[in-house]
Amino acid sequence: MSILPRLSACLALSILTGSVHAQQAVSAPRADGALTPLMVYEASSATCPPLLLISPGAGGDEKGMRYLGEAMSRDGWRTIVLGHRESGMAPLRADIRRSGGIRRGVAAMVSTPADYHARLMDIDAALQWSQQRCRAPFKALLGHSMGARTVQIEAGALNKIGIRGEGGFDAYVALSPAGPDEVFPVAAERNIQLPMLMITGTRDSGTEGDYHWRMQAFDALTTPCSWLAVIDGSTHMNFAGIGLAGTTRAATVALTVSWLDALRAGRCGQPPSLAGVSLTRK
Repeated sequence: MSILPRLSACLALSILTGSVHAQQAVSAPRADGALTPLMVYEASSATCPPLLLISPGAGGDEKGMRYLGEAMSRDGWRTIVLGHRESGMAPLRADIRRSGGIRRGVAAMVSTPADYHARLMDIDAALQWSQQRCRAPFKALLGHSMGARTVQIEAGALNKIGIRGEGGFDAYVALSPAGPDEVFPVAAERNIQLPMLMITGTRDSGTEGDYHWRMQAFDALTTPCSWLAVIDGSTHMNFAGIGLAGTTRAATVALTVSWLDALRAGRCGQPPSLAGVSLTRK
């Protein structure tokens, strides 16, 4: 039995049995005085664990990406899913109404500088909240869709909307990364200095094309230990855990765990052998 079916079975068993670590909804103050909602999946380790922050896509909130929150906490990470109020479901619906359709509404939101400013403040608020409890020995930032765009910006990708991330993380994970478009110029990622894991799927289309457009973000990277994984049949929303996403969830967890655990041990790591997943390394 390959690793992918085993992981799918483990994910299903965890949901059925409730065998997950402590989960807590909290809020953290950010620089402008607003409160950022957080869902914290605490690691079982008694010592100060590594930290993973998760930024969901446009319309998402802190209650999403649960499969990753639970899996990474089981792997020993304090995992925090962020709620981004300015780019959550209510603002997205408003953008859709104003723009006259879902595609245009999403495109409007993901190209709005103020929404990224707010997201970066949310990230800083979550980081400060966690660091007040203990200073994590290793910190990673993961995002999906607009969250992946946020990760790219935070990691140092060039952009046309004048947003600059603070950095401060040891590694970055982008699920459904963005290629060149109204936000990112061609080869925007060439200045990124830290390793990145990028994951997409053969049915993961975006604003400018199919998954090949997303792969251009990886092509621009020069950092060693970076991986690009393409999961056969995975759709955009599968990475958020929505739809028939069991295979996508299992592969995403396996890739993220193996990549991050190797990095925090000081190694580039060996990719897991997963059926239906093609992988490229730098």
